[in-house]
Amino acid sequence: MSVMEIPETLAAGRAAQELRLKRGEFELATQMGHVRTVGGALSGRRRVARGEVERLRRAAGFPGALRERVRTVGTAEGAELMDISPGRFTRLARAGYLVPVRFYLNRYRAVVWLYLAEELRAFASSEPGLLTGRLPRTRTRTEPRNRTARVGAGSCAGARAEAALDAEAAEAAGERTAGEEDCRPRNWRGRRIGLLLHESDDRWERAAIVGSVLDPVQLAELVPDPYERACLNRFRPDLAPGRPASEAGREVMGRLLTADDPDEISWHRSSLTALLADARRDRQAPRPSGTAPALAHTPESASATEPAPPAGPVRATGPAGTCEPVPYGGRHGRPLLTRLRGRRVRGREAAVPLGGSADR
Repeated sequence: MSVMEIPETLAAGRAAQELRLKRGEFELATQMGHVRTVGGALSGRRRVARGEVERLRRAAGFPGALRERVRTVGTAEGAELMDISPGRFTRLARAGYLVPVRFYLNRYRAVVWLYLAEELRAFASSEPGLLTGRLPRTRTRTEPRNRTARVGAGSCAGARAEAALDAEAAEAAGERTAGEEDCRPRNWRGRRIGLLLHESDDRWERAAIVGSVLDPVQLAELVPDPYERACLNRFRPDLAPGRPASEAGREVMGRLLTADDPDEISWHRSSLTALLADARRDRQAPRPSGTAPALAHTPESASATEPAPPAGPVRATGPAGTCEPVPYGGRHGRPLLTRLRGRRVRGREAAVPLGGSADR
C-alpha cells in the first residue's frame, strides 16, 4: 500500500520569520495572495508550505520586494507618494477612489486609515486626471442614487459616477462638503470581507464572514435558529485585530465594523441568505437530536439563490484586494424594518459623529 507524501508546512509565525516579515505584514501578504496558504490539518489555522517559503526566498529582490508589496502608508505619506496635497488625498479616499486596507484608532480615538503604497502608485499612474483640477465629490446622504449604475458593495461606485461639480472653493479651503458621504468605512468592510472569502472554503465559515458585518437584530431576523446562530458565531472572524480599552473607543470600532448603508445592508442580507442555503445543503449546524431547525421567513429567503458573481472590482488595484460588487436594486422590496433601522442609524450619525478621522 502506497503512502501519500504530505508536504511539510510551517506555522504562520515560523513562516513570517523565514520570510523576514513582521506579523502585520505577513497577515496582509497572505490576505492579498502574495503568500499562498493551506488549511491546517488539526487546528484549522492557515499554514504555509515549505515549498512556498522557498519559492519566495528565491524570488528576485527578496526580502525587500516582498515587503514593499505589503507596505502601508497613511494620508501624509500617501499624498507625498502621489505628489498631491493631503487634503486632495483625503477627498479622493472619501469619494471611494482610494480604498483603505487597514485602520487603527489613535490616542484621541480618531480613525487613521492605511493604504497600500503599491496601489497608490498604480492609481497615480493610471488616473493622472484626478490628481489635478476639479475634485470629484461624494454622494450625500440625501441625494438619490443612479438606479442604472452598478454599485460595488464596498466601493461606492455610484458616487464616483456622478459629475464633478463646483468643489474648487472647498479644495482651496481644505474643507469637505457638509453632509458628504465618507466611503472609506464601507470600502474597507467590503474589501475585508472579500479578502476573508478569498481565504475560506468552508460554507458555514463563508456565511459567518458575510454575517459578521450585520448587527445582531439583522442577524436574528435572518437566522432565527439559535443553533445556526451559534454555528455562525463560532466561525465569526475578527474583522479588525485588537479591541480598544475604552468604552468610547469600542463604540467607534463597533460602528466601523457594522454595515450602515441601506444598500450595503441589503447586499449582505441577500448574500447571507444564499450562503446559508448553500451551507445547509452541505451540512446541518450542530444541534441536539430531535430538534427541528427554525426557518426564517424574509423576502431574501423567498428568492435566495447562489450569490451573484462579482460584476467588477473596486477601483484600487491589487490581486485580491477587491470585494464582491452589488447592483443597486432600488428601494422597492426592502423590508420595512430595514428602512426604519436605516433611518435610526442616520439619525444617530447626525447626533453623534463617528469619532472623527485623523486625516480629514
